[in-house]
Amino acid sequence: MKPSSVEPTVLPSEVAEIQGLYGPFSFPEKLLQKLWLQREFDTTALRTADGRRVEIVHPGRWNRLGGPDFHEARLRIGGVETIGDIEVHLRATDWQAHGHARDEAYASVVLHVVLFPPGELTTPGWGGRPLPIAALLPLLHHDLEEYAAVEAVETLANRPSQRILERLGGLAPDAADSVLRGQARQRWEQKVHFAGLRRERLGWEEACHHAALEILGYRFNRAPMLQLATTHPLPVWRSGPASVERLLAEQSDRWSLQGVRPANHPRVRLAQYAQWTQARPAWPSALQALETPAVGAEATTAAVRRLHRLVHWREAARERVCGDAVGGTRFDTLMCDGLLPLLAAAGKGGEAGGDLFGLWYHWFPGDLPTYILQGLRDLGLAGSRERPSCHGLAQGLLGWLLAQEKAGADASCATPVSPGRGA
Repeated sequence: MKPSSVEPTVLPSEVAEIQGLYGPFSFPEKLLQKLWLQREFDTTALRTADGRRVEIVHPGRWNRLGGPDFHEARLRIGGVETIGDIEVHLRATDWQAHGHARDEAYASVVLHVVLFPPGELTTPGWGGRPLPIAALLPLLHHDLEEYAAVEAVETLANRPSQRILERLGGLAPDAADSVLRGQARQRWEQKVHFAGLRRERLGWEEACHHAALEILGYRFNRAPMLQLATTHPLPVWRSGPASVERLLAEQSDRWSLQGVRPANHPRVRLAQYAQWTQARPAWPSALQALETPAVGAEATTAAVRRLHRLVHWREAARERVCGDAVGGTRFDTLMCDGLLPLLAAAGKGGEAGGDLFGLWYHWFPGDLPTYILQGLRDLGLAGSRERPSCHGLAQGLLGWLLAQEKAGADASCATPVSPGRGA
């Protein structure tokens, strides 16, 4: 399924409600504005509805008050440099519905950015001037549900919840464990679903390539890493050592360095991937050829790791797929957020990746928020020799918190609700 096949439910113009894997989810206009600001789409393919190329020199200053959404954007439309404002809507018809054509505050708008492809070639701007329209949905790197869930996780990270102990702390450890296993299963199925969409869109090799660079970009630099994956496909990387400085320069105005630890600096991560693709040029094939253990999800993590010698298997898999380029928690995150879901989406691990779910569940935590791991320790579900921290339980707790957020938003806090999306 391509993202452009999404059919929204008609809601107030600032929000679209779309059917997701586990029910409807909301996609707000504010999130679309954020995608424009961070350029989380294939910027090289951006075109107006009438076919002119749009180059983004600068996306503009995000305006949180009245008037156009972005001020002083610098664009080249059809090769002509233009400076002006940007207005962002989910649908092209929202422009007229909001009366912008009659509002002089919108006289300086030079581009109407929309999510869903419009039925017309231009928008009637101030004074009857035809205003170019550009749709982002066909250019997005992810399904809309995936963007919505990533946003939900990042919002949650800004306000760690006390509800972990208040609501789960009253349960016996086995009961709490059961609740979180159910949430983990949903998050796994969502990750496999989204990996499948990526594989359908890009093919196996490029899906692996995009996933790897995106995860190496960490949360702050996913967008420029994905743009480099698009403009520099895997054959380019394997043909010779990539010039890290040139790659950095290509996205020079997009890297986010504030709050980024030295190990996650884009220069370090790009150099890692260059080393990786030279050491293992055919690494997606090596990944697909891995003999993965059939791990039972119901067993304890300690027992699974002993039985399958998972520490040794992890090191063997890392060396086979990445060489010496990536290790530690970043490799764990690569496996759990990218590589295992891709393998399951490609049919490995039986129906719905069942065998791989156990491996993913009992895998090592990776780069997860501290408050999630601390929450598991506070609940008595992790932190001991017989109950080591594992990725599945951490993802289950994250999913449970997202469900609580959704339940609160729906004015219903009686029982956990599906979060509707994996991050």
